[in-house]
Amino acid sequence: MAARAAASHIPPGVHDARTRLGLLTIAALGVVLGDIGTSPLYAMRECFNPESSHALPATPANVLGVLSLIFWSLILIVSVKYLGFVLRASNRGEGGILSLMALAFPDKERPNRVRAVLMAGGVFGAALLYGDGMITPAMTVLSAVEGLSIAAPGIKHFIPPIAVGILVALFSIQRLGTGLVGKMFGPVMVLWFLTLAVLGIKGVLLRPEVLVAFNPWNGLHLLLTNGHQGFVIIGAVFLVVTGGEALYADMGHFGVRPIRCAWFAIVLPALFLNYLGQGALLLDDPSPAKAGNPFFHLAPTWALYPLIALATGAACIASQALISGAFSLSMQAIQLGYLPRMIIRHTSRHERGQIYMPHVNWALMTACIGLVLGFGTSSNLAAAYGVAVAGTEVITTCLFYFAARRLWGWSRLQALALCGLLLSVELAFLSSNLLKVTHGGWFPLVAGAAIFAIMATWKTGRRLVWERLKNATLPRDLFFADIEANPPLRVPGTAIFMAGNPNGTPVALLHNLKHNKVLHARNILLTIVTDEIPHVPEAERVQVEQLPCGFQRVVGHYGFMEEPDVLKLLQTCTLAGGPLEIAKTTFFLSRETVLDTGKARMSRWRKWLFAMLARNAQTATSYFGLPANRVVELGMQVEI
Repeated sequence: MAARAAASHIPPGVHDARTRLGLLTIAALGVVLGDIGTSPLYAMRECFNPESSHALPATPANVLGVLSLIFWSLILIVSVKYLGFVLRASNRGEGGILSLMALAFPDKERPNRVRAVLMAGGVFGAALLYGDGMITPAMTVLSAVEGLSIAAPGIKHFIPPIAVGILVALFSIQRLGTGLVGKMFGPVMVLWFLTLAVLGIKGVLLRPEVLVAFNPWNGLHLLLTNGHQGFVIIGAVFLVVTGGEALYADMGHFGVRPIRCAWFAIVLPALFLNYLGQGALLLDDPSPAKAGNPFFHLAPTWALYPLIALATGAACIASQALISGAFSLSMQAIQLGYLPRMIIRHTSRHERGQIYMPHVNWALMTACIGLVLGFGTSSNLAAAYGVAVAGTEVITTCLFYFAARRLWGWSRLQALALCGLLLSVELAFLSSNLLKVTHGGWFPLVAGAAIFAIMATWKTGRRLVWERLKNATLPRDLFFADIEANPPLRVPGTAIFMAGNPNGTPVALLHNLKHNKVLHARNILLTIVTDEIPHVPEAERVQVEQLPCGFQRVVGHYGFMEEPDVLKLLQTCTLAGGPLEIAKTTFFLSRETVLDTGKARMSRWRKWLFAMLARNAQTATSYFGLPANRVVELGMQVEI
């Protein structure tokens, strides 16, 4: 009664806040924490699988040593680094390596060599995440479906086609949006983590002495006594923290607090218990059969098929973290000028970070299917898994050093103490994973290098085009002086000229005046600026400046996680001459065709790549939401 009376005095908003936190926490399980939550399917197996060339024998010392390394890796990399520190580096609610790079090195700061190198590293780290996003769905789905080979060995050859079918279904539902997908997947992941915990407890009760694995000396002893093989096994241990980078990349989808609640209350305890259970199973029976797949051998025979079904569902959900992260990363890259415009669909009215990008989605699906058919088994894929993530981890820590000093005023000693500790561990992980390069680890590096080339080429190409257009642009004062001295014919209506430079004269305006020799009664110079923050407050969204000769300058500000809506922007600002009438308004855009001058400002193949990207980019009409029947495009050739 007392509790009920106390609850009756709690304001309704508190109940709403708690309910929303609970729902977001469950949804975060389905979108953000799925990847790291399925690592028990393959991490311990890769350490002791007798079919692997680098596996350790399942002796008690080795089992306890691997468990110790797993536990402390989860604590240091995920709990301390990401949950404790990196998630604090919020760029107005958004995360990810490009957000961290913007925090560490704002564009307004004077460039130098160190800044340029680290920014290039940040872009390469973002490119590596795409490689990770290709491997994760293939790896986790294959690992789950391979449980069928234990229950029914005769269908082993059908496992890759089954995995492909599951991947096609997974990518097909992405258009529903991450919020809805999270609501669908969240309850399944709650059941998954409960199952992990129950199976783990079953194993721990079998051999309770496995609990001594919490002692860090066991891990250190393994590394000291196994020499090169102990160093190699670090690459397999690293599989337990793959997915940690998705916590930061997907932060904007649900917020920091739901992710922290889900990790410490549900995910971390369940993972600890399950790894302990697998270790206890190997202590009790270190036979090759058990070491080859300790996770599924934890389950009783009658529960094997239901566990395979649940694991397959969890594997699909695990893939969601990287898919959602790829969408967020792509949108940031577009707004920051590292990728050409692509279709972006917002799938939630409440969470602005929930988006769907069809081109990215289908490209990832194609890559995943190719990996499944090319590598065939999850053990083969494990050789390729981890290299990209380890590289991203190192780059993230380096960027965090500069972000922490700039955001929170940390001293050099404070930042070095934390980042030095993290780098000592992460560089060991990276070095061990680099041994996998010849066994499949080349794939994420090649994929990352290809995407980095695209991003760097687009950024450089747009800069060169901008420089050419800037040089060809007539200064605003000279333009208005010429208009006043030689007034052109005026026609009724409103003309809106899109301009990249908020201070110059749009090229489309000059071409229209040169060729058509008329001006509209009302002319608006419109510039859309992408600021280095995820979301711009509505009060700072638009600026209007009155100019001579009946012109107005409108500058709209958007964050790098926002999609510009030009019509809404123009309808909400106060314009001289009254509100816009779309039927009497013409939008003038310039479309540039890139020509190769033969000059060595950019290599020939990069010029070809940039021209191809420019031709296939989403049109400005579609990207800015302009009515197609009111748009006039004026083409021009640009030499670079």
